[in-house]
Amino acid sequence: MDKQELGTFLRSHRERLRPQDVGLPPGPRRRTPGLRREEVAVLAHISTEYYVRLEQGRAASRPSGDVLAGIAGALLLTDAESDHLHVLAGAAPNRVGLHRRDVRPSILTLLERLPHTAGFVMSATFEVLAWNDLAAALMEDFATLDPKDRNLARRAFLAAERADAPLYGISDSAEFRHHVVSELRAALARYPADHAVSGLVDELREASTDFSRLWERHDVYAAPTLTKTFRHPTVGEITVDCDSLALTDRDQHLVLYSTPQGSPSADALALLGVLGTSAAEYHQ
Repeated sequence: MDKQELGTFLRSHRERLRPQDVGLPPGPRRRTPGLRREEVAVLAHISTEYYVRLEQGRAASRPSGDVLAGIAGALLLTDAESDHLHVLAGAAPNRVGLHRRDVRPSILTLLERLPHTAGFVMSATFEVLAWNDLAAALMEDFATLDPKDRNLARRAFLAAERADAPLYGISDSAEFRHHVVSELRAALARYPADHAVSGLVDELREASTDFSRLWERHDVYAAPTLTKTFRHPTVGEITVDCDSLALTDRDQHLVLYSTPQGSPSADALALLGVLGTSAAEYHQ
């Protein structure tokens, strides 16, 4: 159980709730934001003293599944946030080794058999591990980069000249950065002994004020299915459907960017397939 991180997570989510959000009367003016600890305890059907110890990182014992379920309900946590709560409390399987960076041969073969879809495999720390030619043409030629520079978290927060510059010209840059922070927080909980994970988080917190600000929010979101637009310097705007498929055996994701058949975006993506990586020259 990560007592300190658990306590910070609970406090962060308690402070963003209003009494009326959970069916309580607003009452008199409050000196601090959010619900009171005793209100969360009542809603979760646990003692106030125990909840206070959990939030302050002083609980001697691991909370039970029923207690965690009660707290998740009291704080109106999403499924993803509830799963993260269980991981922090030591009530869910916790990977104690290193996150995997080797890609299954069958997935490598699949990537090459998708000539009309840009696809790549991403690790738990957002490192691009494998990609097909169309992904390289749409985004950048990953083969020319050092593995450290193939990390999309670093690219999103550190590579741009301006803090708000969109990575690869994508339309959902702010949402992607928020997603990166949330996923790295979950990865750190799964791999507490992996220095590659903790080192990346420390690096980004120190070097990026935007990352540090988002990190302090303690948000945990499930990855949505996206439609996003790339503003490509050679062929213009390309709107793609984005599907992220979990490769659960290695804690990786296969990300696929596809376009509706016969659409202008499909034509632009096909042109990129002809031009190749020489077209992927972005200037942040």
